[in-house]
Amino acid sequence: MKILLSGVLLLALISGWAVGAAAERTDWQTLNAQVVSLCRQGQYDRAVVVATRALRIAEETSGPDHPVLALSLNNLALLYKNLGRYADAEPHYQRSLAIKEKALGPNHPSVALSLNNLAALYDVQAEHAKAKPLYERALAIKEKALGRNHLSVATTLNNLAALHRAQGNYHKAEPLYRRSLEIREAKLGVKHISVAQSLTNLAGLYYDQGQYARAELSYRRSLAIKERTYGPDHPNVAGGLENMAALYRKTGRPEVAAVMEKRAAAVRAANP
Repeated sequence: MKILLSGVLLLALISGWAVGAAAERTDWQTLNAQVVSLCRQGQYDRAVVVATRALRIAEETSGPDHPVLALSLNNLALLYKNLGRYADAEPHYQRSLAIKEKALGPNHPSVALSLNNLAALYDVQAEHAKAKPLYERALAIKEKALGRNHLSVATTLNNLAALHRAQGNYHKAEPLYRRSLEIREAKLGVKHISVAQSLTNLAGLYYDQGQYARAELSYRRSLAIKERTYGPDHPNVAGGLENMAALYRKTGRPEVAAVMEKRAAAVRAANP
């Protein structure tokens, strides 16, 4: 089964966060490296087996409240989430969060990451009432610990905006999307691919509200960035073309839409 792995696997060795003995530490690191490799190959079920072994080693050697255990719990939860095993993912995310809060304090950026992960799990299940306060707390922690204009802040702003959009709260979503876009433009430059994603999100919001002229401007700019970054025949460019085509059909321009759709189909066919 081929799925898109969303989220961040926390698999890098972090200074000071090591499991007990040298042998166990080496085993833990080796297993985590295997998880990364298996994910890259699309072998997610196998990755779960290996991540479970890594978690067992962490539990046996690092103690019940060690951040290394929190990392392993997070990784296994992420794999469960991306396999659609949400009921399995939730307690692992919750336990990872509790360990981090105890070990690092409630206002540590790593706690914010766990809050964001748990919120995303609820978000994908449309449990917005559970996700919203977690995103808001993650945002507050990041703004205080990292500064209001940090790229990680932009990510959480985007997540919270998407939640409001899903609920139809467009007036709340727009300023969050715009602030996320502004941070990315300032930190990464106006031609960065992350800016393109922010523009796509903002364009989608305008489309939902019937603000088609504003949506078109944002979609056009996003598509231009994608073409410049990936080249004209990349699947991500096809997505931008399809967005434009949908907009043109919605606004009574079927001839232009057909051109976009034909080009998108050709890109898709070249990238099965």
